[in-house]
Amino acid sequence: MVIASRRQWLQRASNGFGAIALTAMLQKAGLASSRGNHPLHHPAKAKSIIFLYMDGGPSQVDTFDPKPLLTQHHGKNPADFFQVAPTQFNNNGTVLGSPWTFQKHGESGIEVSSLFPHVAKHVDKLALVRSMTSQFPEHTFANYFLHTGSGLQGRPSMGAWVTYGLGSENENLPGFVVLNGGLTPPGGLDCFGNGFLAATYQGSVLRPNGQSVANVTPLEKSPDRQRKKLALLQSLDQGTRDFFGKVDPVESAIANYELAFRMQAEVPKLCDISQETAQTQRMYGLETEYEPTRTFGRECLLARRLVEQGVRFIELTCPNVGHDRWDQHSKLKEGHESNARAVDQPIGALLQDLHDRGLLDSTLVVWAGEFGRTPFAQGSDGRDHNPFGFTIWMAGGGIKGGTIHGETDEWGYHAIRDKCEIHDLHATMLHLLGIDHTKSTFRFGGRDMRLTDVHGNVIHSILA
Repeated sequence: MVIASRRQWLQRASNGFGAIALTAMLQKAGLASSRGNHPLHHPAKAKSIIFLYMDGGPSQVDTFDPKPLLTQHHGKNPADFFQVAPTQFNNNGTVLGSPWTFQKHGESGIEVSSLFPHVAKHVDKLALVRSMTSQFPEHTFANYFLHTGSGLQGRPSMGAWVTYGLGSENENLPGFVVLNGGLTPPGGLDCFGNGFLAATYQGSVLRPNGQSVANVTPLEKSPDRQRKKLALLQSLDQGTRDFFGKVDPVESAIANYELAFRMQAEVPKLCDISQETAQTQRMYGLETEYEPTRTFGRECLLARRLVEQGVRFIELTCPNVGHDRWDQHSKLKEGHESNARAVDQPIGALLQDLHDRGLLDSTLVVWAGEFGRTPFAQGSDGRDHNPFGFTIWMAGGGIKGGTIHGETDEWGYHAIRDKCEIHDLHATMLHLLGIDHTKSTFRFGGRDMRLTDVHGNVIHSILA
């Protein structure tokens, strides 16, 4: 009877407390109930991470890894030059030269595609890893691998591990926020889940346009009335606690009720960008005609504001450009140009804004997709999935800018030097936050679990 009455009351009270808290309460909470904030293993270089997730897999040979040989042998049979591995769709065409030009930028002289004129201005801030690999050539499994370090569904995401280790510096906001510009990645919300960690560590999804959180505006006429509703929920939770003992789903529910209550006051102020200068809004692309640029620009601007408020981990998803994310199995030129147009100016603005405000030194910015693309065509004008070698980049907190780590072969197909895997990316991210990835563990299923499982090495060559 205690549980039944509690569920009934939750349904009646749902409009007053927001979808995030209720969803968190109803999910499996795992075996921990604290909000993190464990001691650091070593001095941290970064306090926060902004993860720019390029959903679908951008082509490395069209963005940050130029391969002139593709242009030289454009239209020829790739099997005449190298062994072609089985691809996701096995609709392999000829060698496909990049439709875009590459130019050297900055003092480092790193070559960047003409797709990214704004990001190219900041190339001396970037550390490119051109030898990243994945274990999975399919979106859903590769997304789970990128986000959780495992190709299995239901493991804690990297944002959950970060907040488990560090907590949040702002008690009125979640430690892990996802800014969803319209496209939830394959794999769904499990990409941002808490897995076997407590529900307090899962990603809270905010929308950059419109009402940022469902039911964030209270229906009650006074905070006192809403507080009384919360007190009643806590009383019902106490009854459940007395009946079953101290169980973590209930403990997490109580914490999330409180957080949701505080968020109703904090989030509207956070998402009100009208106080930003007109120059700042123009810099992020909020006045452009292209709606996806405005959407991602708002995501990037909100990410900066979240960093200022002490949020530990912020992930940005891609806006809907009508070309199936970066996943161009056909119409490569049209699709990649649409996606780059959406994200290039906002990312450039984010790097500049963080730098100007003195935040870049303490904020790690990561740009990555789940895998890359093939150097040969799928059909006539697309590229298939390629997990054997692709490019990600990092900038900011603790990163040595203007550097390149690793190398793919002359076709941009396979990593051949200083090969990296997703576990190495995760190890490096945690290291910069002051966390030893081998020591940040949680006992589950009979053994100590961690984000990097039993793998992972810090990529020291790109550290400042």
